[in-house]
Amino acid sequence: MTFIVLVRHGQSEWNLQNRFTGWVDVGLTNAGVNEAIKSGDLIAKEGIIFDRAFTSLQRRAIKTLWLSLEAANQLHLPVIKDWRLNERHYGSLTGCNKQETRSKYGDEQVHIWRRSFDIPPPKIDKQNKYHPIHDSKYSNVDPEVLPTGESLKMTCDRVLPYFSSSIAPFINDKKNLIISAHGNSLRAILKDLFKVNDIEIPNYEFPTGNPLLIEFGSDINTIVSARYLDAERAKVLPEI
Repeated sequence: MTFIVLVRHGQSEWNLQNRFTGWVDVGLTNAGVNEAIKSGDLIAKEGIIFDRAFTSLQRRAIKTLWLSLEAANQLHLPVIKDWRLNERHYGSLTGCNKQETRSKYGDEQVHIWRRSFDIPPPKIDKQNKYHPIHDSKYSNVDPEVLPTGESLKMTCDRVLPYFSSSIAPFINDKKNLIISAHGNSLRAILKDLFKVNDIEIPNYEFPTGNPLLIEFGSDINTIVSARYLDAERAKVLPEI
């Protein structure tokens, strides 16, 4: 059997402040650090030995990976970081308090931006300090392909070609993997693996710092089982 673990980063500073984070590189809260350590403890109890790790270029995901691997005694793993595993970009909503945004635009409009599949938020202006062109981490990425406001569909269009070309071959080669990323980039992977349709996928949530263990049979198209390791904080999963 082959295993992958999908883990959303632990609680971030802006999760706590109820702000649209997206590509802003915020850190973990103390609670988030503890969630990441518990993630590694839960992985260790399963006895899973990984062959490789993947994460985004955002420190909340990177640090969650480090803390999880340290707790699981697997810090030696080779780690591949890629911006295409970053969180969804929230455009001009980036940095805004979610409740204040509801007050300004109305609950219905904000719900559409957050939970529709293919309607993006307003684009972020290049002069905005949160525009990715101002972040040196992306200096080697063509500015024309950097997102400025993504729907979940656009996030899937970014994540899934990378997953297909750079991650899926390891699964088909029977390698055990851990992917530490974000709610929406992981949602894209979940959509692909479980063949979830466009209407249903926005309804699936990833709890922070709770590893989702997926077991495969002969190849990536054969899922044997899937479960969150912390059952008390589990979310609903698609049917296999």
